[in-house]
Parts: sequence; C-alpha cells; structure tokens
Amino acid sequence: METGSSIILLTIGALLLLGLVAGYLSPRLHIPRVTLLIVAGVALGPSGFNLLPQGHERWYTLFSNIALLMIGFILGGKLSLSSLKECGKQVFCVSICEVLAVAALVFTGLFMLGVQTDIALVLAGIAPASAPAAVTSVVEGQKAQGPFTQTLLGIVAIDDAWGLIVFSLLLAAAMAVGGHGGWFEALSAGGFELGAAVLIGLVLGLPAAWLTDQIRGDDPMQAEALGFIFVCGGLAQLVNASFILAAMIMGAVIANTARHRDRAFATIREFEWPIMILFFVLAGSSLHMEKLPQIGLMGLAYILLRILGLVSGAYLGGTIGLAGSETKKFMGLAITPQAGVALGMALVAANHFPELKDTFIPLVIGSTVIFELIGPIFTRLALIMSGEAEASRK
Repeated sequence: METGSSIILLTIGALLLLGLVAGYLSPRLHIPRVTLLIVAGVALGPSGFNLLPQGHERWYTLFSNIALLMIGFILGGKLSLSSLKECGKQVFCVSICEVLAVAALVFTGLFMLGVQTDIALVLAGIAPASAPAAVTSVVEGQKAQGPFTQTLLGIVAIDDAWGLIVFSLLLAAAMAVGGHGGWFEALSAGGFELGAAVLIGLVLGLPAAWLTDQIRGDDPMQAEALGFIFVCGGLAQLVNASFILAAMIMGAVIANTARHRDRAFATIREFEWPIMILFFVLAGSSLHMEKLPQIGLMGLAYILLRILGLVSGAYLGGTIGLAGSETKKFMGLAITPQAGVALGMALVAANHFPELKDTFIPLVIGSTVIFELIGPIFTRLALIMSGEAEASRK
C-alpha cells in the first residue's frame, strides 16, 4: 500500500474519527474507551485485517513517545506539595508496597515452579511496570474524582520510578547469577537512567515555571508548553534517560514553583486526547496476538502472580498508610494495566541475555496483550466500586 502524504492524512483522520466513535460507544457498552481503541487497533493491524498502511510502526514510536511525555508531565503536575500532603503518605506506602510485593511474589512463584533463576529475576523486575496512559485515560473517561482517584493518579505518577529502581537491582542480580557481568555495571546503568531523568526535569522545570508566570493570561501557551515537553523528551532519549520520569519531574517543578501553573497543564490537556487516540489504536495494531499461545504455564503463572502482588501489596500499603477501605480493597485492581514500559524493560534485558530473549520476550509480549485488554476494565470497575466514577455518583 502506498504511504504517500495523502494516505497518511487519510489514515490519521480516520483513526481520530474512530476515537470519536469509541468515546460514543464506551458508556453504552460499559467498556473503557481505551480497551475499545486497542481492540480496534488489533483488528486494523497485522493480527487482524491488516488495513493500516505500511510503515505505520514508525508512527507508533512517535505518537507513543509524545503521549507518554504528556502523561508524565500531567501526572507530575499532580505532585504539588498541597496534594501530596492530602494523600502523600498513602501514595508512598501503596506504591512502594505494591512494587515490592509484585516483584517478590513473581520471583518466588516462578522459582518454585522451576523457572530458571535469572529468568525469574528478570520477569520479577519487569512485573511492577504499569501503564499511566491507560489508567489516566480511564479516569478521565469515567470523570472520576475524589480521594481514591487522587491517590490512584499519584501512584501511577511515581510507580514506574520505583519500578525502574527494582528492575535495575533485579537485572543486576540476574546478570550476576547468569555470569553476564557484575552488580556494579547494571546498577550504574540504572542509576544513571534515573539520575539523568531527574536532573533534566529540574534543569528544564525551573525556567519553564518562570516563563509560565511571565506570559500574560490572555496569551497562548501552546508553544511554550509543547516546546519544553519535546525538548525534555528529546534530551532524555539522547542520553538514554527515562523520558517519562524526566517529564514528570519537570511537571512537578512547575506545579510547585509557578504561580500560574494550572495554565500550562490545561494547555497540554487540550492536545492530549487526539494524541491518545492515535497512541492506543497504534498500540493495538502493534500487538502480536500470535504470541499469546506461547506464554504457556509460566505466562499464566506470571499473570496471576502479578495481579495477586498488586492486590496484596496495595492492601498492605493502604493499611500502613492508614488509607480508606476503598483504597485498600480496590487500588490493586485499578493499577493492573501494563504496556510500553514493560516491553522497554524486556528489550533492555534482552540486550543482556540474548540467549534467553526467546524465552521471556514472547511471554512479556503475550502478557502485555492481556493486561492491555483487561487492565482498563479492572481500572473502570475499581473506580465504580470506590464510588468515585461519574456513573456511581449519580
């Protein structure tokens, strides 16, 4: 199929209109619009009718990076000191406990099933990764608001930061066990990725906050907001830092230092949903459904252990953080979605274990397909059961 500019414009326009249809059908079918978009992407992609033009995989890389940068920036905006004082202890306790519980249960369970130690360690490091884009989109689609929702958004904002730390530690352990180098090499790489992301977020966040206060209230801010986000993402990728974390730190700096901070985040929200539509549809089209049969018993155990770790870890963290009963009972389900971050970790691990990648890469891809599809549904159910979704407030 020809991939000229006319085909590209027609395809992007059609996908955006598809997002409009998904938004219309979502409340009527009681299915999250994220899931509808992903299913539509599967149907349009190689695993379905293969209707997308050749080369659309390159679009996914671009739009996923832009979408995740926007998500990281907006989530960072929710980390103001005032909001953290309201639910900061709960966010910290739940996020730490669920990350540790998932990693511990996945490793222990797989090890007891006889899975090779280094593979079990790698999968335990990947398991805590979440999907902030999917969770945030479901929250917005359900028009959810309240302490449970605020805690949920705070958790997914910092979840992957803890996840990256745990992944770096367990990858180092797997490398030591498998004879692929020592702890220092892996820990240094993980520490640099996190430290560089924080530094970039701080360095760009301070001038962005200053400029936000200099722009008059009636002047547009699109150029400033998008410019800083794209520069942040580009710099982070250039030095192999976590661009999601860098954008989140930059957003947090603006949220805590700018007087007119709300304008910057409102500006990005105006662009967010069209980018999200393209992101989720193209994410669905990139899913390899043929990998599902390859997950086998190990994959099924991985999926069940991850869900159990999320639920038990969130309950424990909520108990320690003196959270409400809704947070303790439903937060684990709400953070079930898993997407690109897990795949990125799997690819990093594959570089260190090329002889084992055919074992864990299909499993991670297959389980990600499942979590992409059922995760948003669990998030929606959790918001409804907590009483904070719009439908449950009526």
